[in-house]
Amino acid sequence: MATLLESLTVPRFSAFPTPKTSPITCRSVRLPEPRGLKLLSISFSTRSPTPIQSRSCRGRIVCEAQETAVEVPAVSDATWESRILQSDSPVLVEFWAPWCGPCRMIHPVIDELAKQYVGKLKCYKVNTDENPNIATQYGIKSIPIVMIFKNGEKKDAVIGAVPKTTLTSSIEKFL
Repeated sequence: MATLLESLTVPRFSAFPTPKTSPITCRSVRLPEPRGLKLLSISFSTRSPTPIQSRSCRGRIVCEAQETAVEVPAVSDATWESRILQSDSPVLVEFWAPWCGPCRMIHPVIDELAKQYVGKLKCYKVNTDENPNIATQYGIKSIPIVMIFKNGEKKDAVIGAVPKTTLTSSIEKFL
């Protein structure tokens, strides 16, 4: 069963004022920021043989529901600096590996934290098997380990599959 998170009404393009002398183009329209949705794409195309016959523009807006929009993305050696070190907000990074049982136990906790702190804290996961350079750089000797970064600096580290309350208290120090 699907749940309606938010409804967004978009007027037809023909409702937007267009000078009579200008050619038909799908101009940029500022839409309200949808809460609970992640905007994936917006596309417009004119569907008339000639500008005189119709001044309408058809469009498509594609969004994901919040449940999938807060998925914790993976970080690699290539994206580490831009996503973690250059982030404007605090960042939580889970270091894990597919063979690690405790890592699988903490994944749902990290997913919950990502939803709980959306807009305040960015959450990422690093597979240490696929990205050994990052693990070596930060001295990762055992996993899972959760690190919190702020302004490009490592601020805290929590080792092991710990309860959500332990991670929450660590996060709150840096928000």
